[in-house]
Amino acid sequence: MNKSGTISSSEVVETEEQQVSSQKVTWRSYMAISKTGIVKSNLITMFAGLFLAAYYTQTPLSQQPLTILLAMLGSAMVIAGGCALNNYVDRDIDHKMIRTEERPSVTGELTASQVLWYGLIISGLGTMMLAAVNMTTAVIGLSGLIIYVVFYTMWTKRTTTLNTIVGSFAGAVPPLIGWAAIDPGLHPYAWSLFLILFVWQTPHFLALAMRRCEEYRAAGIPMLPVVAGFSVTKRQILIYTVALIPVSLTLFNFGVVYTTVAIVLGAGWLVLGFAGYKKYDDDIKWATHMFLYSLVYLMVLFAVMVIVHMF
Repeated sequence: MNKSGTISSSEVVETEEQQVSSQKVTWRSYMAISKTGIVKSNLITMFAGLFLAAYYTQTPLSQQPLTILLAMLGSAMVIAGGCALNNYVDRDIDHKMIRTEERPSVTGELTASQVLWYGLIISGLGTMMLAAVNMTTAVIGLSGLIIYVVFYTMWTKRTTTLNTIVGSFAGAVPPLIGWAAIDPGLHPYAWSLFLILFVWQTPHFLALAMRRCEEYRAAGIPMLPVVAGFSVTKRQILIYTVALIPVSLTLFNFGVVYTTVAIVLGAGWLVLGFAGYKKYDDDIKWATHMFLYSLVYLMVLFAVMVIVHMF
């Protein structure tokens, strides 16, 4: 510990090997750096893309068990590998944030080398599984991984408020992977799914950034609320929320039920956002409501996409 009483980045890295020797490494340690919650949520949108591609190409999923298995497992491993590599890169700042200070890469449960090799190996295996499906699927998966690890985590996350936009490209990839597993030609519907996820992520993550603003400030991460303040961030959240409504309606051919749900969900999010300006004196409370609604929005919208094609 230095004289100021804070832990420097170099000290965190230097003590990892000593710390891990006194702690038992279990499979739970590796699951923690895989961020299984993120993996599961991404698999939902990935499966939606796969299911819809099968529907529109008239491909019976019952005849594609190996394709489904390889695509789902490969996607899960690539996403988990990317999350682990994110933990490796961010291990020097994660101890400064409450939500990340208990990661095994910070506490010493896993050494830097263990985190790095796990991330590389599982990402590589996942990419090979996607390649066994087809090369388009593998290229999309690998592209998402590179964007997330290199362009987001290693570069823009620490240098610009545009990091949210860059990260959104990677986060919008799963439905493309799913669609390409069945139809490498990527129908325009696949790109609509990508665009919905891309636009959705900005209001979702900016709301999270508002909630964790002081933690990001302490870690030196230039999230928009840290650099520009809450007022600008709230306007950006509302702009993207407005944009999401017409984007979601590019899939109006999915039918009346989907279109109605998309309009209601989008309008509900927008009303909640505008109401917050007058109703909530606490910006953090407003951001929390917006963040939670964003999760409901995504799960319901993608669930409805699948359900309307089942009957």
